[in-house]
Amino acid sequence: MTESTPAPTLIIPKLIVGLGNPEPKYDQTRHNIGFDAVDALARTWQITLSQNRKFQGIFGEGSGIAGEKIRLLKPLTYMNRSGESIRAVIDWFKLPPESVLVIYDDMDLPLGKTRLRLAGSAGGHNGMKSAIAHLNTSNFPRLRIGIGRSDKHPDAINHVLGKFSAAESQLMSEVLKLVVEAVELSLKQGIEKSMSLYNNRTVTTEKLE
Repeated sequence: MTESTPAPTLIIPKLIVGLGNPEPKYDQTRHNIGFDAVDALARTWQITLSQNRKFQGIFGEGSGIAGEKIRLLKPLTYMNRSGESIRAVIDWFKLPPESVLVIYDDMDLPLGKTRLRLAGSAGGHNGMKSAIAHLNTSNFPRLRIGIGRSDKHPDAINHVLGKFSAAESQLMSEVLKLVVEAVELSLKQGIEKSMSLYNNRTVTTEKLE
């Protein structure tokens, strides 16, 4: 009689964090797509978001697609101190780092692409550097949303802090629908299942016509 191998532990998010910068001048910029993703999830799940001083962020909690309690966070600490806000939430609710899903922009991914991972480095992203430093680990899931690179703005700062064009905004609204679907599947069946289905998806301008 052979011993059965235990089923792998499902990684199910309990806190979803979108990275961005506060202040109206950063609204709709490429660097704030993480904020936009959390807003899309809040609308879909009808979760009210409001400022929470204890967490140094915009916070809300409610039921996700699977009926389990889910928490949403947009840190208001500015990007390079995002980890302070995340740490405050996980300490308060006693959540393990692997239950935190962080959503953020990535220049190394083209527009229309998303990439879900269980762990990894910061990849030069200041918000992720802060998150890894304050969680004391890089073993937590993350969802990167491609913002591509620009020939017009070879300077990375000008690119990430620039706003999407009208055509890009239309494309990104479709990308955010895909993000909501991917996150909902991760809540129901775990991050790895969602990775297998959504990491090869691409939203293209042709699909919008």
